[in-house]
Amino acid sequence: MIEIRKFDSLGHADHGWLNARHHFSFADYHDPRRMSWGAIRVWNDDQIAAKSGFPPHPHRDMEIVTYVRTGAITHQDSMGNKGRTGAGDVQVMSAGSGVVHAEYNLEDEQTTLFQIWIETDKPGAQPAWGAKPFPKDVRNGSFQLLASGNEADGALTINADARVLGATVKAGDTIDIDADPNRHLYLVPSGKVRVNGVEAGPRDGVAITGEDKVSIAAEDDSELVLVDAR
Repeated sequence: MIEIRKFDSLGHADHGWLNARHHFSFADYHDPRRMSWGAIRVWNDDQIAAKSGFPPHPHRDMEIVTYVRTGAITHQDSMGNKGRTGAGDVQVMSAGSGVVHAEYNLEDEQTTLFQIWIETDKPGAQPAWGAKPFPKDVRNGSFQLLASGNEADGALTINADARVLGATVKAGDTIDIDADPNRHLYLVPSGKVRVNGVEAGPRDGVAITGEDKVSIAAEDDSELVLVDAR
């Protein structure tokens, strides 16, 4: 099954400094048909104005992945971590037993990012944060693993049976990836693509399950972000 969630059908909140689209029910946006996709609970498409951001606030028992599309985000938390994550790179935070964090755009330009929440498999775990650069040229034409629940795979580690992957693909090219029909995949492309022949536009959500192979044919040069979860 492949379901296209058109960008203009997503939940929307404009707070001035933050212009957000919600792929799943979040904050004041509630759609009982879009509560989650497997263990994927939140996918927010955020535009954060220069010199603004999210002030300190708490979380617990959630795996939070931030994929920066343009600009940069600066993180700080109650564990003493602080770091800047730039475009194309990723940070992860396992909220575990509880953490307070802030995310600021300290740049002179707008920052755009995907904020992805995945349900944890280890409630009450010790909180943790990590960030890592992922050069885009390394993932040109194929998916690169960005984060997963396997500490041995060399990517950022989260406490969930899930994988976060990124790729870039040129117009006219195709990327194939094997899939488990019992799992839930969610894809967001930056440009127009066809997923197993089904058309998706820029920043649409593509909810996939029941497929053993996913073929992504790019009609535009596109950046792809994919989550594979239980």
